[in-house]
Amino acid sequence: MITLHSGPLSLFSRKVEIALKEKGLAFQRIMVPFNQTTGYDPKHPEVIALNPKRQVPVLSDCGLVLYDSTVINEYLDEAYPEPKLMPDSPVERARCRLDELYADEIMLQALRPLMHRTSPPSPDRDRRIALEADALIAEDTLARHYEVLEQKLAGREFFGGRLSLADIALFMTVLFARRLGGPPLDGHEALAAWFARLKLRPAFAQVVAEIAEADRRLSFPVKLRSA
Repeated sequence: MITLHSGPLSLFSRKVEIALKEKGLAFQRIMVPFNQTTGYDPKHPEVIALNPKRQVPVLSDCGLVLYDSTVINEYLDEAYPEPKLMPDSPVERARCRLDELYADEIMLQALRPLMHRTSPPSPDRDRRIALEADALIAEDTLARHYEVLEQKLAGREFFGGRLSLADIALFMTVLFARRLGGPPLDGHEALAAWFARLKLRPAFAQVVAEIAEADRRLSFPVKLRSA
């Protein structure tokens, strides 16, 4: 049995959950406690024992323990190859990895300044103003990233020839940009249509619904801009 240590508002854990569900793999999910004040502290003892990075996701399968969502998802695609979530050719696999890296490392940098919005507001007025000023700058950066993604799609249904790990990673980043009050997808027709299509897939829809429910329980309300 596959076991996954996940988190209710962990972008990277949810990436792995979507991959598992798209592949139709049964797994036991251990949801690690989280709150908006201390995050995932105190750390879950099993996560500390299994992952030197001391964070979710952590996946265990037949005695193999893996961490890092990219490593986990590539393992899942090799160990359980149907349906494939990586392209067939070396060139397309490389492009897929770059698109995933764009989501996880480049776009993520513009997401971080928005994350304070779901936490209880700071009692320090000057700090609140500074945080929101940084968030507004980050929103402009995210809008430029949307334009890059719009051009990459170029009328295609997915970022590659079929649904891939890149689509999962990019979907999660765009989803988090939206839930954190980031820029809408207006004016990016291909990106908006892609996002809407993926939200209809059961694996994606379940994660979207669970994150929304977790926000209702755990997060400070964020005023969302029009989609």
